[in-house]
Amino acid sequence: MLDIKFIRENPEKVKEGLKKRGENPGLVDKVLEADKKRREFLQKSEKLRFQRKKLSNSPQDLEEAKKIKIAFKEAEKNLKEAENEFEALMYQLPNLPLANVPFGRSEKDNVVVKTVGEIPHFDFPVKDYLEIAKKFDLIDTERAAKTSGTRFGFLKRELVLLEFALVRLAIDSLLKEGFIPLIPPVMIKPEMMRAMGYIDTPADLEERYFLEKDNLVLVGTSEQVIGPMHQGEIFEEKDLPRRYVGFSSCFRREAGSYGKDTKGILRVHQFDKVEMFSFERAENSEKEHQFLIKMAENLIAKLGLPYRMVQLCTADLARPSAVTFDIEVWLPGQGCYRETNSISNCTDFQARRLNIRYKKRQTNKLEFVHTLNGTAFAIGRVLIAIIENYQQKNGKIKVPTALLPYLDFEEIPSWEID
Repeated sequence: MLDIKFIRENPEKVKEGLKKRGENPGLVDKVLEADKKRREFLQKSEKLRFQRKKLSNSPQDLEEAKKIKIAFKEAEKNLKEAENEFEALMYQLPNLPLANVPFGRSEKDNVVVKTVGEIPHFDFPVKDYLEIAKKFDLIDTERAAKTSGTRFGFLKRELVLLEFALVRLAIDSLLKEGFIPLIPPVMIKPEMMRAMGYIDTPADLEERYFLEKDNLVLVGTSEQVIGPMHQGEIFEEKDLPRRYVGFSSCFRREAGSYGKDTKGILRVHQFDKVEMFSFERAENSEKEHQFLIKMAENLIAKLGLPYRMVQLCTADLARPSAVTFDIEVWLPGQGCYRETNSISNCTDFQARRLNIRYKKRQTNKLEFVHTLNGTAFAIGRVLIAIIENYQQKNGKIKVPTALLPYLDFEEIPSWEID
């Protein structure tokens, strides 16, 4: 949620931010009108409250007291309606992009910041991951379709062990940097998901799995449930940054996706992910964002995967994000880069909705924290990248050196093939 004081003082700046995101700048005027009405009703209600209290100490004028009681009740009702209208409009506003976010009208306007590593060249015909995985019985989408429907898969054999090796590599690496490991719930209350900014629009709602009987939502990433952990709490400044690394299964409907991406495990309804999350002071959030980017890059680099860094343009930002960088890994079997990591600074947008603050030591005042998130490993996509980049002429898959301490095999399959 944006700061209403900032909106009052900088309406044109907010409108400009909405325009850059392709949102309706007219929302700002509606918010300000609702805010004005809300404050007028609040003032009237407080005035009647004072009069009512004053008359309660002077029982002589019962008729006047009765009139004020009725007027106060009406004012409270109007205030409640005005507050609801104001809140509904505030929730329609996305976060504002930071000044360094490139303007764009679609994901095609995202900017490649740098490219790291050499694209591998093979002296044999390159196969895509699904062809290799099916040959060695590592992924079974046919039987998953039988049990669960389309866009599911069974991971099998060495690929399962490779997944947990990736999880251990990520967590072991991040523990050294002060991250607290978590296995969070994968179900969240709708009001908490809303506070994180992920069900504000029809498109966002379409992506979620709702368990209506239980009034719960399945998370699309563990960041959505890690953020609300500290709802309503106050950090001491010395305890920031507070960094978590969470491992969980994630669930997305992938509404609107189609074609080749929906076959195999590239775009599925259920996948596993290791996610970084940080609570930090406002003045340090840009530095913390760069730190999370560095952590994500280090993990991809440890696997020896070629990648590029992309800054998302204004039109491609998620609603809570003020700035986002993606890491896209080269997939030889598809002949293109695909996103494996996304690292965002959501500034105080989520913290305002969740009322998460910290006590500033210098002033002893309470201020909202900034929240940041970043993918450590999106397991399915990293497995795809390993299979395709490490495929060998003999048909096997070489295991990246960084994962060998967690495994008792160096190639997949770990048995001899004809």
